[in-house]
Amino acid sequence: MGTEMLAAYDAGCRDFSHADLSGTDLRETDLSGTDLRNADLSNADLRGTDLRETDLRGAKLSGTDLRNADLRRADLRGTDLRGAKLSGPDLRGLSSSADLRNADLRETDLRETDLRNAYLRNADLRSAAMNMADLRGTDLRGAKLSGTDLSGADLRETDLRETDLRNADLSNAILRSAAMFMADLRNAYLSGADLRGATDLPAAPVIPNIDAAILAEIVAGGVIDMDNWHTCETTHCRAGWAIHLADEAGAALEREYGANVAGALIYAASRPNNRVPNWFASAEEALADLRASAAEAAPVQP
Repeated sequence: MGTEMLAAYDAGCRDFSHADLSGTDLRETDLSGTDLRNADLSNADLRGTDLRETDLRGAKLSGTDLRNADLRRADLRGTDLRGAKLSGPDLRGLSSSADLRNADLRETDLRETDLRNAYLRNADLRSAAMNMADLRGTDLRGAKLSGTDLSGADLRETDLRETDLRNADLSNAILRSAAMFMADLRNAYLSGADLRGATDLPAAPVIPNIDAAILAEIVAGGVIDMDNWHTCETTHCRAGWAIHLADEAGAALEREYGANVAGALIYAASRPNNRVPNWFASAEEALADLRASAAEAAPVQP
């Protein structure tokens, strides 16, 4: 079928809607401007293929290899991309003339993918691999991102309103100026995340000079144990100490969102110009950073 399709394309045909192209090898071919609505491209090999301005609405792309494909201005609304490989494709321009609204991208490989300004509203990205992806300015409102790996992703100025981020890995992600209204952060991972300027985060108590306050507890006999959120009243990890010092307000946050998120929210409120600390550093590394951060925040003596 692949050979016949390419011959028809060369002859000027552009309408391949509803075609059965499952398992077809179409690597590095020019299919730009093609009508592939509702076509079955499941498990096809489209590596390096030119799919610019292609109409893929409702197409089946589950298990399809789209690595390094050119998908600029392609229309992917309602597309089934479950298990597709998408690392490295060019998807820029999706916000202006094409989009991935409601696309099924569960378990898709989007690592290090350039998705700047993409339109992914209400897309299903559960358990997708999106670590180190560039998502600056992307519309993810209402998207399903539970269990998704977004570690190290750049989410600056991204619309994450009403997004399901339960159990998502946002460690070391950049969330500066992201819109977070009604985002569900329960049991997410926010270790090392940059939350500076993120709007509408859940309210959290402010602990003045938080690093110095934790150090004072340790000097007074407390223990920092980075292997457990809480061990006893006087032994906690860094996030655990932040929650403990916030008293009942901290405990309420932990009950609602889990310790990882609760500690991150308290730190973001108490230290708004810094990243969330690394919750998984060693005790020695955590103490060294506490001392350095406390010294940096200390008022300058006249």
